[in-house]
Amino acid sequence: MKKILKWTGNILAGLLILLLISGLAFRLFSSKPLPPGKLVDVDGTKLHIRAEGEKNDLPTLVLESGAGGDTDIFHWVAEGLKKDMRVVRYDREGKWFSESSKDSITPEFYARQLHKLLEKNGEKPPYILAGHSMGGPYNLIFRDLYPNEVKGMVFLDSSHPEQWERLAANEMFDENQVFLIKSVAILSDMGITGAYYEITNPKSIDKHLPKDAKDRKLDLTSYSGDIYRRYVKENKINDDILLRAGRAKNLDSLPVLVFTANKQYGDPKIWFKMQKELKELSTRGKQFYMDANHGSIITKKENAEIINEKLLSMAETLRQENRS
Repeated sequence: MKKILKWTGNILAGLLILLLISGLAFRLFSSKPLPPGKLVDVDGTKLHIRAEGEKNDLPTLVLESGAGGDTDIFHWVAEGLKKDMRVVRYDREGKWFSESSKDSITPEFYARQLHKLLEKNGEKPPYILAGHSMGGPYNLIFRDLYPNEVKGMVFLDSSHPEQWERLAANEMFDENQVFLIKSVAILSDMGITGAYYEITNPKSIDKHLPKDAKDRKLDLTSYSGDIYRRYVKENKINDDILLRAGRAKNLDSLPVLVFTANKQYGDPKIWFKMQKELKELSTRGKQFYMDANHGSIITKKENAEIINEKLLSMAETLRQENRS
């Protein structure tokens, strides 16, 4: 028995040393992925922004990702619309290619920071705000603060301000999940996650995106643990964001499009009811159910094309209203 335990211990110790050496090699010979857009300084924090398409008399589309999303998840939306209108996508502070802010984070912080980012990048209203998942509540706060600049809103399987209570869930991640995320962050800092990815060549969960977008996500998540730590941070502020978004209960006659994925986890009835309520925030709300899940509703090209058609129609209607 002693020999077996010693033999097992030597194997485990050897594997641990091999992991540490592999991680160190990855850290030494890998380089930080380059952002596909540019970094703009906003009050001392460099934020990643991608602005495409010519500025014209159509409203500028501003895309807001969910809690774990980045600019690449909107690839097909941006690709399909940039030939007709100005399209802006960005990473909130601390997410993906954007630096973490040293400022105190309040529920209205992100809307104000985005407003400054748009100004510094030379963008001008009117805006159409499109938000996926948690991007919807962030957009509700932005519109509440700058109502004269927002002329339309699009909810892409968006979160609802009361979702946790009504779905009988407490938060995005429970304690066990947070512990796991923090552990993976440490492994990424040590280079072990990157070394593992190099050996296993894992498939991206965003299988519908082009290869460069999928590779960029894997490269950035394996380079350091910052991405994972940002998940934990967003989990902490999630309740405050939803509470503040819930105060923006009336969008009056603002044009609103709600796209709802019909493939949901568990019982979808509550989610569908909340999606309908988002439509009813405005007297000009329209809702569309799509053959998709929460992610593929925007990452799959065919789904993005349906969204783009409706979104462009909204933009053209707003242009006509502005002229008349």
